[in-house]
Amino acid sequence: MSFDEAEDQDGIRFSWNVWPSSRLEATRNLVVPLGCMYTPLRKNPNTTLVYYEPIICKGPCRSVLNPFCTIDLRGRLWACPFCFQRNQFPPHYSDISETSLPAELLRPYTTIEYALPARGPIIPPIYLYVIDVCLINEELQALKDSIVTSLSLLPENAIVGLITFGTTVQVYELSFIECPKSYVFRGNKDVTLKQVQDLLGLASTSTTTPNQAAPSTIRESGFLMPLSECEFTLTSILEELQSDPRPVKADHRPLRGTGVALSIAVGLLEATYPNTGARVMLFTGGPSTQGPGMVVGDELKEPMRSHSDIVKDKAKYLSKATKHYEGLGRRAVQNGHVVDIFASSLDQVGLLEMRDLAKRTGGYVILADGFDQTMFKNSFQRIFARDQKGVLNHGYNASLEVTTSRELKVCGAIGHLSTLGKQGTSVAETEIGIGGTTAWKVCALDPSSTFAIYFEVTNQHTNPIPPGQNGLIQFLTHYQTSTGQKVLRVTTISRAWVDSSASASPVPALANGFDQETAAVLMARIAVFKAENEESPDILRWLDKMLIRLVSKFADFRKDDPASFRLASNFSIYPQFMFHLRRSHFLQSFNNSPDEATFYRAILNRECVSNSLIMIQPTLEAYSFSGPPVPVVLSATSIQPDRILLLDTFFSVVVFYCDQIVEWRKAGYQDDPAYAHLKHLLSSPKDDAALILKERFPFPRYVECDQHSSQSRFLLPILDPNITHNTVGYKSGEVVFTDDVNLDVFMEHLRKLAVTP
Repeated sequence: MSFDEAEDQDGIRFSWNVWPSSRLEATRNLVVPLGCMYTPLRKNPNTTLVYYEPIICKGPCRSVLNPFCTIDLRGRLWACPFCFQRNQFPPHYSDISETSLPAELLRPYTTIEYALPARGPIIPPIYLYVIDVCLINEELQALKDSIVTSLSLLPENAIVGLITFGTTVQVYELSFIECPKSYVFRGNKDVTLKQVQDLLGLASTSTTTPNQAAPSTIRESGFLMPLSECEFTLTSILEELQSDPRPVKADHRPLRGTGVALSIAVGLLEATYPNTGARVMLFTGGPSTQGPGMVVGDELKEPMRSHSDIVKDKAKYLSKATKHYEGLGRRAVQNGHVVDIFASSLDQVGLLEMRDLAKRTGGYVILADGFDQTMFKNSFQRIFARDQKGVLNHGYNASLEVTTSRELKVCGAIGHLSTLGKQGTSVAETEIGIGGTTAWKVCALDPSSTFAIYFEVTNQHTNPIPPGQNGLIQFLTHYQTSTGQKVLRVTTISRAWVDSSASASPVPALANGFDQETAAVLMARIAVFKAENEESPDILRWLDKMLIRLVSKFADFRKDDPASFRLASNFSIYPQFMFHLRRSHFLQSFNNSPDEATFYRAILNRECVSNSLIMIQPTLEAYSFSGPPVPVVLSATSIQPDRILLLDTFFSVVVFYCDQIVEWRKAGYQDDPAYAHLKHLLSSPKDDAALILKERFPFPRYVECDQHSSQSRFLLPILDPNITHNTVGYKSGEVVFTDDVNLDVFMEHLRKLAVTP
């Protein structure tokens, strides 16, 4: 089975698909960590949903019955492959036989879903809109239109609420239909959970604490109502919503109490619907300028913090604001609630400080130039896209648990999740990302939610693994669908060990199972995780060191002879990935703000392998009269006069017209029927770009530009600068003004360092 086929079947890809049989072999040979990219809700029409409870091992592993279990049909027993516990089949499995096995025991069903019986009432998903009213009228009107449209896209049984904020924070009582009624809070003073309960009259509404199970009945309040009962009231309030009436001086920012609004939103859900699927959807058009969570003062002469300010410890609000939002994120995770951040502004809004709200809860992060822009409108609408059955394909209040065979341990995970602190024998001493546990809380899932999970081999070399025995890993994902159904998704995978009885080196066998694309994305996630805690030069040195060690181990070469250096096909592109990763916005602070860097990293940490690779090494296609479009190298030499280039960086899609094409287009040749081929050439990249835009989330920036125009800046910094102002004798291509090292020089140095002992 190929890497792509395994991903299609189980939603999983490993960096190494053959594993070393001992810790010693792993330490010597695995430079890139053993890990996987797992997408729990990956679309697969062949995934089976069964309507009965899973059979769980009675041993300490608590794994679920799977195709790799040993079955004793005569004794009605099954042996767990993880802890080797023998378990009795329940009475309703008495009719199984070799020709009549349940789905979970069949090899094609390594991924299966169980629809769990409801214990208590089914609570539909909850959507709490938190709207910034410190916007100009045009922006606010566009935002209101988008939110009103979204109401028609919500599940029919959804529960909704509304909070607005500016100088003050207003919580609307949707059950009061005579006129808009709201409770007003000061925007510069924090509000505790107890105060939210008391001031909103919720103290007697729910007595469930955050650590208890979901409430036994739906505890409706006037602030969170079924959409079917309050749609007219909510729509009327939104249509009449006005910008914050407090006047703003010309040299000041609006007073915006974002931190208080989020405190009240988290507290409201905590008091009414703990441990149920709920989303806080924050729409903000500027930075918080007062109260807890404040990221900048209200005077415009005080600029937003920059990368330089953060490095020099001059961002005076950063630490306190980050601490406030981290606390809110922990409270939301405790209750299974999601916080989405929709930021639309030409300036920074404090996304860096608020990042933990989305990272911990699995919320969406959208950064656009304005609420009236296509980037926001299309991205927001696509959140509510439905599957073929007409169901909103979201998972709420989820958890992810990993069980491994005895030879493996779990180092940690990187993605939009939080630790559940589950200890056990499968927890590794080495931590990568969020470690020290085998279970994580994932408050929100969708078909793109992908998690990087890292492992280490702990088997001792003195304890050889019997031939034919494979390593096993099981992923258990509990979640609630948008219809309120509780589901358990079980994925069990098996990979072969390197034959420890063979006298030959394990390197060739390991090399054959290396997936360079997955390895690059796993390394990128570690690098981004480190970049949020360490200085960038240290990260780049670490990446270079790991790359040199990898190619030194797996390349063919003669000692001290760089010309003899050769990489196998499944390693050959990996150095290019690392070259472009080093230059990317994920690790470089030049030409992007802290908020933009936070946005890019947030998207990388939630996307699958193929999408992540586009972010790391964008794709470039050339259109010409020579034939159909062809992929070309991401290089300055790919710019030729008679070409049109289509660049996809995931965050932007650029159609770039080279010089000769621009001249023909300006001359109007495409309007002449005799030049229909030119008209077709001009439309082809735009048609292909439209196909990309149709499927992409978040909706990317779309740019059409001519060579030498100002907007060519969207293409040139991405290219490998193999033609610069210092290059002599180049015949074609575009000059890129930079002192960055190009790929040829990078590979030349890599070859020299790899062949030198």
